[in-house]
Formats: sequence, structure tokens, C-alpha cells
Amino acid sequence: MKDKILENIEYVALFVGILIATFIIGFIVNRFFKRFIKRSTEMIDADPTNYHFLRHIITATIYVVGLGIAVYMMPGLRVLATSLLAGAGVLAVAVGFASQQALSNVISGVFIVIFKPFRLHDRLTIKGKSGVVEDIGLRHTVIRDFENKRVILPNSVVNNEVIVNADYVDERICKWIDVGIAYDSDIDKAREIMRDEILNHPLLIDHRTDEQKENGDELGVVRVIGLGDSAVSLRGWAWTQDVADAFVLGCDLLESIKKRFDQEGIEIPYPHRTMVYKGELPPSPGEAEQN
Repeated sequence: MKDKILENIEYVALFVGILIATFIIGFIVNRFFKRFIKRSTEMIDADPTNYHFLRHIITATIYVVGLGIAVYMMPGLRVLATSLLAGAGVLAVAVGFASQQALSNVISGVFIVIFKPFRLHDRLTIKGKSGVVEDIGLRHTVIRDFENKRVILPNSVVNNEVIVNADYVDERICKWIDVGIAYDSDIDKAREIMRDEILNHPLLIDHRTDEQKENGDELGVVRVIGLGDSAVSLRGWAWTQDVADAFVLGCDLLESIKKRFDQEGIEIPYPHRTMVYKGELPPSPGEAEQN
């Protein structure tokens, strides 16, 4: 009896030891890969997406193998595992239904890494959520929005959505500067002010090709794009190096154009409404009391 208890204690200690060793090895490998990826991407300026995904796969494999070895070393658990394998058909169906979504996420993650619709550090808009890709895991993709909050999206959802990638192939951004002016304002003067403010902004870049420059294509074009109910809509095209510069440029130009319009007497109108009554006007409250 005493020998049996000692034997069981040895098995339990071995089981716990294997689990502890597994978690330690997984932690060390994960930490090593993080440092290796950071150092490699800084030295050779490489895309770290594949390395991050490989880190997740290797870490998960270590945990699965370690847990399997721990279970195999326990005679009681080994018997239980054998009994479960005897009903492998029913178990496979049950596990298949239970893990269908999880497997879909893993396969979608593999497709994302292979076909690269986006990479780490790309600026995306998915399902109305915008931010920077922070991690691509086996199950989900993590996006850090511009308020420093994390948006966690399952890979299967990301794989089926329309993605707006601001950094795909070309990081340059064409920022639209839309302003409405009153109908009695000088359109030519307003266009001149807008173009002048666009050309003088330090974040503006010249996106024109050599052929476009030879043909005399203008930089900082401003055009009338619509005649609204109460305003003439003008749009200026301003190119920047990336999304971050485009946001700053857009905010600065709206402010500077508004100030220049105020100085030059260009009106940005409020919405106007004209009400038409067919027939006699209803009496005012005062007229109704007199009657």
C-alpha cells in the first residue's frame, strides 16, 4: 500500500514537473523569438509578419506536445485516453463541430500570412474600425486604434471582410480638402486661397511623375465639385507621405483656409431653408387672440 502511494506521488510529481517544464520552455522560446524578430527586422528592415505567426505556431506546438507527454506519463490518464480513443468516431464528430470555428480562424490566419492582404504595422479599416495591425495570431488579429485601444477580430471575420489598407504597395495618401462657400462669394478667389494654403503646407509632397510635370499638370489642384442647396462645394487635392501626415495636413488646412476666408471676405454659409405655403398663411398667436 505504501509503495503504491509513493508510486502515485512519483507519477503526480512527474506530471507536474513536465507541465512546469513545458510552460518554462514555451515562455523562453516565445521571449527568444520576440527578441530575435525585433533585432532581425531592425537590422535588415524585413517584414516581421511571417516571423510573428511562426512564433505563435511554435509556442502552441510546445504546449500541445508537453501536455501530451504529461498525459502519457500518467498511467491513469493514459487509460482514460485509450478509452476515449476507442470511441474515436463519436469523439471526432464532437470535436469537429466544437472546433469548426477555431479551425477556421487558424486556416484564415495562415491565408493572411501567405497572401498578405496586410502586414504588421499597416494602417487598416475593417468593419468600421481603423487602426494599426499589432499582431496576427493563430485565432485573431489585434488592431490598435488611434485612441490606443485594442480591437480584436477573429481571423475568419478578417478574411471575409473588405479591408481598406492605407499602406498596401504605396503609402502616399491623397487628402481631400472640402469646403463650401456662399453663392455670392468669389469662386476664383476662394480657389486661389485654398491652393495657396495647400502649396504652403510643409507636409505636402509632389506626387507628379516626370511626364505629368512635362505636361504642366498643376500641384494642389482645387475644383468646384458641386452646387448644393446653400453652398458651392470646392475640393482641393493634397498629397502626403502617409496617413498620419494626411490627418495633420487636413486639420491644419481647414483651420488656415477658414482664417484666410474670414480675412478675404469669403463666406462659408449656414444652411438656408425656404418655406412655401400654398394658400393662406396660418394666423399668428397674437392675431388668433384678437379674433
